[in-house]
Amino acid sequence: MADDTEVLVLGGGSTGCGIARDLAMRGLEVTLLERGTLTDGTTGRMHGLLHSGGRYAVSDQASATECIEENEILRDVASHCVEETSGLFVQRPEDPDEYFQEKLEGCRDCGIPARVLSGREAREVEPYLADDISRAIEVPDGAVDPFRLCVANALDAQNHGARIETHAEVIDLLREGDDIYGVTVRHESGPGKRTHNSAGATEEITAEYVVNATGAWAGQIGAMADLDVAVRPSKGVMTIMNVRQVDTVINRCRPKGDADIIVPHETTAILGTTDEEVSDPDDYPEEQWEVDQMIDTLSELVPILEEARTIRSFWGVRPLYEPPGTGTTDPTDITRDFFLLDHAERDGVSGMSSIVGGKFTTYRAMAEEISNHVCAKLGVSASCATAEEPLPGSENIETLEAGMDQFGLRSPVARRSTQRLGSRAQEVLETNEANPVICQCEGVTRAEICDAIEQSGSDLNAVRIRTRASMGNCQGGFCCQNMANELHPTYDEATVRAALDELFQERWKGERHALWGEQLSQAMLNYALHATTMNRDRDPADASIGVDYARFDGGA
Repeated sequence: MADDTEVLVLGGGSTGCGIARDLAMRGLEVTLLERGTLTDGTTGRMHGLLHSGGRYAVSDQASATECIEENEILRDVASHCVEETSGLFVQRPEDPDEYFQEKLEGCRDCGIPARVLSGREAREVEPYLADDISRAIEVPDGAVDPFRLCVANALDAQNHGARIETHAEVIDLLREGDDIYGVTVRHESGPGKRTHNSAGATEEITAEYVVNATGAWAGQIGAMADLDVAVRPSKGVMTIMNVRQVDTVINRCRPKGDADIIVPHETTAILGTTDEEVSDPDDYPEEQWEVDQMIDTLSELVPILEEARTIRSFWGVRPLYEPPGTGTTDPTDITRDFFLLDHAERDGVSGMSSIVGGKFTTYRAMAEEISNHVCAKLGVSASCATAEEPLPGSENIETLEAGMDQFGLRSPVARRSTQRLGSRAQEVLETNEANPVICQCEGVTRAEICDAIEQSGSDLNAVRIRTRASMGNCQGGFCCQNMANELHPTYDEATVRAALDELFQERWKGERHALWGEQLSQAMLNYALHATTMNRDRDPADASIGVDYARFDGGA
């Protein structure tokens, strides 16, 4: 019997979407399965740094070299996802001179452009740096939107014939003897685009080859076929500020330590991070002291952070891996390199390989290596083109930038929209319909929301990652309901309400770690708007509450 697909890719993060795109561009039939939305795992919980390699130039020069190579590629093929911020490794008085010199020499050894700035020159670049910053090393760090990049890879995979299934959880690997030949997958709704309150289904999908690209969850997938994939998940916290206190990536130039980076990202700045090994990537403590540490320690570099407004915090889990027997105890010492595990060679079980370790900046190289491996297994001779072919949205950027204000929107809104959409801007924004701004904080228009709904079904969190709507200072308090309104009349009232509740709860998960100062006032205002003004805590549309509608009709 013929297989349902040639290659099954498990995991809808950057690596999985990159693999799906690479293989689909080579002409293979590909199905990608992701248990949540795209980027639901590690990819959607990172600080948005496009590594120059400078962070690894002393401790892991192989990774550093790989980072600068991929950094330069992504600036070309994913330009609408990348902001060329540059980066500074800054030295405080207590930071060792010897390490500063090692960092400088390491960068140059790895081919990373690096130059030394005096403290005065560094403050000319970033005026809010502390007065006692003595000097800095400038490197070509950047900021990247992981949501936009991941979605662009998935879209291009679809454009080349791939099937992308989200909210599709793998519950078993199909194994016969020493061969893995597919998976059993449970669809939350569908298969197909997600629709809240729709019945799901369980499906068996067979394939010639299975790729386990589930990152920190790779061990759980491997265990379904009695395979040991010893990933060592490591959690890290990130804290989001309400504005960009810096426009350059700020790294502290010292040996390993927590709370040592600030990344300007869109309208915000992201502070990071910690590195603590956990046993379960789905279940670990999120503690307030970790957030406090980010602000207290990084205020030593940028003092105004002490008084700045925090809008949310979130935690991510790194998929760290090292070969058996290495014996590293401190997760900060584990290599950030990636590993391809061929289970036929390693375990005597054919039909599947796992890819583990690595980092976001090198996702494309990881995808290329495992795609080469899969093609060799299947006897396919097609070569990789992902280092040359731009992602959807990054074609003809120069032409786009020349016509930035052509869409009938106020200039700042048009600029934000076209930055997000890249070369897709004309396709999305040229409309005869009214196109008001739905999300005021991020300047997201109705046309962008509707375009994202067309891709995502009723999943408003998938709309969020495509547009940034609800990710600004109000954390969705002013715009969640506006986003949900765009689902109607395609979706019925119950579906719209379920989608709205899910989005609002997702926003609250991170906001609850920022309940002080102005953000506490914002949270109270959001509560007042949604629970009282909109009556969402006792909604008369919910029949289970038992509201007496006659009292409403009588004016009671």
